[in-house]
Amino acid sequence: MTFIDQQVDITTDFEPEQDAPIPTREIRYRRTIVLVIAYAVSIAVALAMSAILIAATNHSPHDAFEALYTGSLKTRGAWGRTLEQAGPLLLVALGSIIANRAGIFNIGQEGQVLIGAFAGTLVALKVPGPHHLILVLTLIAAFAGGAAWAGIAAGLNIWRGLNVVITTLLLIFIAQEFVQFAVTRAWFLQQSNALGIASPQSDIIVPGLHMPVIGSPPKFYLQSGFLVALGLTIIVGFLLARTRWGFRLKMLGHNPNAARHAGVSVVAVGGAALLISGGFAGLAGGVLLTSTVFSLQPAMSNNIGWEGLLVALVARNRPVAVVFVALFFGALRAGGGFLTTTGVPSYLVDVIQAFMVLATLFPPIFMGWLDRRRVHRAAAPRRVPTPIPEIAPAR
Repeated sequence: MTFIDQQVDITTDFEPEQDAPIPTREIRYRRTIVLVIAYAVSIAVALAMSAILIAATNHSPHDAFEALYTGSLKTRGAWGRTLEQAGPLLLVALGSIIANRAGIFNIGQEGQVLIGAFAGTLVALKVPGPHHLILVLTLIAAFAGGAAWAGIAAGLNIWRGLNVVITTLLLIFIAQEFVQFAVTRAWFLQQSNALGIASPQSDIIVPGLHMPVIGSPPKFYLQSGFLVALGLTIIVGFLLARTRWGFRLKMLGHNPNAARHAGVSVVAVGGAALLISGGFAGLAGGVLLTSTVFSLQPAMSNNIGWEGLLVALVARNRPVAVVFVALFFGALRAGGGFLTTTGVPSYLVDVIQAFMVLATLFPPIFMGWLDRRRVHRAAAPRRVPTPIPEIAPAR
């Protein structure tokens, strides 16, 4: 059993059935209005439910929402924090889009981020050379580490027919234990400390290996990691929309049997999509290492992999939309750090973020239901009234 047998329908687009009527301009206009209203209502409901939960813990909802806004959008420095958080999310989401287009559901990004950071740390700490060259090699190693970790799932699928969803998920726990092992062994990557105090992290990489920053806090600043992610978004969007490789991915995702009969190598194209997906997640780990964390830590992924996967699903696997969704999630992460300063329990921060994620997922589902209803109504046979027979007058 290979990729062709284990594909999962993960698209969140609700495509009309064949022979469905093409929407007119008026229908598209009304659909846009309904979509905007659906987003406004769902976000308002999410905020209301969040306010109720905050009030139930004897805290001020006003102060909590003000802290969320202050930490993400109020100042130029807050915008810099939002972009800083959005960069790794965008990279993970891009890799997820590539795998999803091929009909392969990779959910192991959390582990791939960690392994990418591990591979980048090895290069940053062990390989000598000019800083600018080592920085590039660190990011390349991070990409290769994430791709190799995803390659384990691809190899197990081809060799033994193991399900990609299960193997990528289980590899997350192995990655976490492996990194924990690496940073708690003095002979491996544990931080060297003259005082003899054991620390479960690696040495801090030298400042010369930090990714360049435009500007500086508390004023507006821009991590170059976000620019890398933005540039890769443009490249991936072009490749998916305008190249033969992108067409093969789309064909494989829609109908693997038809793709195979058309000459598409299901194993090669599907396996490459999974490797690239893991590589982008690993690159996100490299960006985290060289831009915000600066040392290998077991918890450094901090749900970046899970949230990046959500970014791709909320954006419905569209490279253009994924940028704006990543910014939205980045704002939630940046504001969430400030939210804890109001005394709101940390678990409520995650609940509020979950409410906002659900608020962005509901409108596409609702619009899909409306589209299917419109298609079914248009395809339903029209009832022709049966004429009432005339009764001849009695003679």
